[in-house]
This record gives sequence, C-alpha cells and structure tokens, in this order.
Amino acid sequence: MVERLSVGALMDGAPYAIGEDETVLMAWEVVERCGQSHLPVVRQDGCCAGVLDRAELAVACADPAVTLSRRRVRDLVRGRRTVTVHAEEPAPRAAAVMTEERIDALPVTDPRGRLTGLLTARDFVAAAAGLHRRTEPAQQAALVRTTLPGLPPRRREQEHDIPIP
Repeated sequence: MVERLSVGALMDGAPYAIGEDETVLMAWEVVERCGQSHLPVVRQDGCCAGVLDRAELAVACADPAVTLSRRRVRDLVRGRRTVTVHAEEPAPRAAAVMTEERIDALPVTDPRGRLTGLLTARDFVAAAAGLHRRTEPAQQAALVRTTLPGLPPRRREQEHDIPIP
C-alpha cells in the first residue's frame, strides 16, 4: 500500500515550525505544547534550515536558563546538511532517503526550498497499519504553522491520558 503513495499523501502538511532567530527555550516550549517529536526550522524566506528533534532540544536545554534565553535555534542547525523531499515524490524513495541518512524526519519542500510539510517514520508506520489520513498535498501545503505570533495551545490531559501541568 505504501508503495503507491506519494510523500504528500503521507506527510503532515500542517506541522508547527520555528524561525531560526527564535531562542532554544522557545523551541522547547513549542515542542512541549504541540506534541511533535520533530520541529522544522525555517529561515525568514520560508526555506527549511533543518529539523530539530525532542532529544536534541532536551540536551540543549540542559544549559543554564540565562544561556538559553540568548542561544538561538540557528546555532543548533548551522553547518548541517539538510536533506529534503518534494510532495510529489514516491513514498518509497523518501523511506530510502530516511534509511540511508539515518533520520526519523524529513522536511518536505516546494521547488524553491520552502517548507510545505514534514514526513516522519511515524507517518510510515501509520500508513502500514492503514491509519494514515488521506488529504490532498495542495491543500496541506498552505497549512504549515509557524509558531509566532502565538504559541500552540497547551495539550490537554484528556487527549493523551497523561497529566500535563
């Protein structure tokens, strides 16, 4: 089934993303609020600068709070090679890229490099289980959510059956 799907059919076309000029502390808050395991980083022009994962942010947040308020997200993604795919590409090609690069999340971009979605290993698992959502990639592309102005709403306890302060 996954063999016939495109990246656009599997990806999250409305991920929260963060600007590269935001603080590491803000990135952590966004990840905590939205529940994503991966947070795309975008430049001012909307192009993808990289992807941060929850574990990487947790390590970065071990610094003293005064340092975190000054440290920028761009410092965490600077110098990295960012591998991307396009929504029209076949899902097996994206799976091969993720396997070869040993990554769990792959930014989906338009031909100009602007972020249009995020494809994760979790999306492939959902597709294999027949649980993926069928949506049109063109509709999804307009839904990438930047975090500011305004943070995502706090997750509700009943959504995950886990108490969240």
